[in-house]
Amino acid sequence: MTGTKRKITIPVSIGYGLTDIMGGGAFTVIGAWLLFYYTTFVGLSPLEAASIVAIARIVDAIISLFVGTFTDHFYKNTLGKKFGRRRFFLLIGSPLMLVYALLWLNGMNYWFYLSVYLAFEIIAAMVLIPWETLPSEMTKDFNARTKLSTGRMFLSATGTFLATFIPGLLIGYLGEDSAEAYLINGIVFAVVFMICVLISWKVTWERELTPEMLAELEQARSASRINILGLFKEYLSTLKVRAFRKHLAIYLLSFTAKDIYNTVFVFFCVYCLQVSSAFAGSLLSMSIIGLPVTLVAGFAIIKFGPSKLYVFAYSLMMLCLGGFLLIYLFPSEQKALLLIILAGIYQIGRCVLEFTPWNVFPFIPDIDEMITRERREGLFAAVMTFSRKTTVAIATFVVGFILQEGGFVKGSQIQPQEAVQTIAMTLFIGTAGLLILALWQALTFHLNKQTHKIFVDEIERLKNKGAREAVTPETRKIVEDLTGVSYEKLWPDMDAQNAKSPRATHPLAE
Repeated sequence: MTGTKRKITIPVSIGYGLTDIMGGGAFTVIGAWLLFYYTTFVGLSPLEAASIVAIARIVDAIISLFVGTFTDHFYKNTLGKKFGRRRFFLLIGSPLMLVYALLWLNGMNYWFYLSVYLAFEIIAAMVLIPWETLPSEMTKDFNARTKLSTGRMFLSATGTFLATFIPGLLIGYLGEDSAEAYLINGIVFAVVFMICVLISWKVTWERELTPEMLAELEQARSASRINILGLFKEYLSTLKVRAFRKHLAIYLLSFTAKDIYNTVFVFFCVYCLQVSSAFAGSLLSMSIIGLPVTLVAGFAIIKFGPSKLYVFAYSLMMLCLGGFLLIYLFPSEQKALLLIILAGIYQIGRCVLEFTPWNVFPFIPDIDEMITRERREGLFAAVMTFSRKTTVAIATFVVGFILQEGGFVKGSQIQPQEAVQTIAMTLFIGTAGLLILALWQALTFHLNKQTHKIFVDEIERLKNKGAREAVTPETRKIVEDLTGVSYEKLWPDMDAQNAKSPRATHPLAE
């Protein structure tokens, strides 16, 4: 399907968002259970288990850098013309979701788990990077994009809930010592992921080919060959967009904080608080609270803007971390009840944390268009994916290293006191420290519905040959704040730009 005139309905928003049941669900299960499963049942050390995630995600992150640009230009070939430069990858990625089940086979060696996990990461990137650009393809309207993002995050919250609830349910039914619970969970989710991605492919559409895109299609093949050095310059050029720099910092710091929490939480519950892994899964499944919270957040981001939502989310999560620390230091007879309450409140903050960045992302290419006069959604999605996977890889490896150096004994149900303290401090210091840094960035982030409207109105004015000198002081201030570039250097002359090379570059890429 093509055409930006189609209406963004609730069914379309849900159909688009279904892919994030995979995006949210698969990596929630991996973050919460994979290290615990590999160290408890497979017999890998914490460092070996963490290195699987780290190595696979670093390799995948490098590959992901090229996926965005590849999809940006995929319309040049027959498959792209027929199936869409973005949506084609959803179509072929759907059946490949079944690879996810292989992660949970027991009795294999280190290299098997590394190979399978690397394959799944690459498949997921091949689906998620082009899929993340679709709101920008489908509509330019702030509210319509917010509807798509809200549908996405509602389904992501659903995936997160299922990814924590179902494993806990299976472990409780089959027993704490059952490795089969993890395999059954993997098979169920692999089938669900396959169906969800296929539905997203069916209900979405892309922009019509513009004259500029058609003109590029007619260029000689030699002019469209990938210049690796130029490609990396383009990636680096995204970081010169102030709004994107802040957005990326907020995204990476807060999501890495959440990753540390998810990775360590089951260890914390089992070894520090002396509760079962099934109960730990039940606490994580309090993420069901995210379903109504996502709907409320969809209205709140329009009314209050991203910055205030960030402050709310981070403050709530740090408050709950303090509560977990008190329960660890001062055990209570009401421990179970207090943990349920704190876990529920934490999930409200986590849901808002996850919801907000991906509602902001579709508007970043609009800021970039003022600088480059290009639409580079795939490029920005690739940079975000690369950065995210790199930081997750580093964080996971560091957590594994800290646990191993802290005295953690693989396969043991009882850990030495040194290891218990290491687990607790990793959870509190690692998560809270990164949230504080994210909060610092969020307080100076000014992209919201009001500023975005003023910004895109200015783009339209310039497209219609409006005079630069006619810009209002308020608009100039907003444009310069979001771009980080002097107004005089924005909206470059395309004739002069195209004369530089067969494949146009832009001022900030030099």
